[in-house]
Amino acid sequence: MKQLVNKAEKRCQAAFERIDEIALFNTEKVLNALQKFEVASRHFAPTTGYGYDDVGRDTLEKLFAELFEAEAAIVRPQIASGTHALSMCLFGLLRPGDELMYASGGPYDTLEDVIGVRGCPPGSLKEMGVSYAQVEMTDDGHLDLEGIRAAMKPNTRVVAVQRSRGYSSRPSLMPEDIAPLADMLHKEFPEAVLMVDNCYGEFVCEKEPTQYGADVCVGSLIKNPGGGLAPTGGYLVGREDVIERISYRLTAPGIGREVGSYAGSYQPFYQGLFMAPHVVAQAVKTAVLAAAICEELGLKSTPSSDERRTDIIQALEWGTPERLIAFCQGIQTASPIDSMALPEPWDMPGYQHQVIMAAGTFVSGASIELSADAPMREPYLAFLQGGLTYSHGKLALIRTLEYMRKKSCL
Repeated sequence: MKQLVNKAEKRCQAAFERIDEIALFNTEKVLNALQKFEVASRHFAPTTGYGYDDVGRDTLEKLFAELFEAEAAIVRPQIASGTHALSMCLFGLLRPGDELMYASGGPYDTLEDVIGVRGCPPGSLKEMGVSYAQVEMTDDGHLDLEGIRAAMKPNTRVVAVQRSRGYSSRPSLMPEDIAPLADMLHKEFPEAVLMVDNCYGEFVCEKEPTQYGADVCVGSLIKNPGGGLAPTGGYLVGREDVIERISYRLTAPGIGREVGSYAGSYQPFYQGLFMAPHVVAQAVKTAVLAAAICEELGLKSTPSSDERRTDIIQALEWGTPERLIAFCQGIQTASPIDSMALPEPWDMPGYQHQVIMAAGTFVSGASIELSADAPMREPYLAFLQGGLTYSHGKLALIRTLEYMRKKSCL
């Protein structure tokens, strides 16, 4: 298997050079921002109680706003996940009688209960009186501007775009793909807010969706921007009025971003942000290698090894549940943590199908670390993401192929 992987790796050199160039650009951007705000050891100090005038918290939010060229940000360890951040955003912006429109097809599985896509779960937007609509992407993987325009209603308050593919086979979106939609909404429907689910996409490109007109971008700190060091948390960046409105859902009306202490050190969040461009590059290289290996084996995967990347996810089509399970188990056995465990499909909260997840990570569930997960449904796609180092990514892929061969699944 080493020979196969080495052969695939040789085809990736041009792609690796492009990835390194982006990492250098983004590292300089982060370095400049840290220096602009004169970050020092005092910013790492913990706080307690209400957290008034928490300089570590407030400066971290200024950094994110600077990096995304946005007016304001919420960056908090109290945000439990990307789904939590997205939910906070939606509940902060939508009111009874409003409509939420997803302009990139269906949302990620864990948001279906938040919205009330199927039924009317307790606490959902649907129970609150918010209606829902979605517009599918075009057959060639673009946002359907005419379809979105035709679907807009007077009460459409939030238009959401999911940048990453989620658990689907559609292509992920480039940050610049947001620009035509943002321009149309701002000119023709100025009351609507354009929200972008930015999970898995931060620092993969040189710019972010807010730099192309998104009103708010949302993501998780245990994915790309945490650099593998942030132990928890999420972020929202965007227009000042939008962030202020969301902040009242974070705490309480009239209080917003003024409070929120953190008794742990802020150092992992700052250091993780500094490391993020490099770590993201390692993850993207791992994904490119996985694509090249599949191409050598004659298997379907997207994106291709030489395709421009917009997120850290590689979709690998295995065709049968046995091969899918064996792949995920192989990734787990090649992990630094919990390598002795064998993941099995299970009924995971928030998902409509059984899910198998391989994640032997230092931070629980951190998908910037090498991990693989998949819903147990045809065509049995595994979604590989992360990798703190390319060296580990390469070794893990070699060991996974060997594991699959032993299981007669390759």
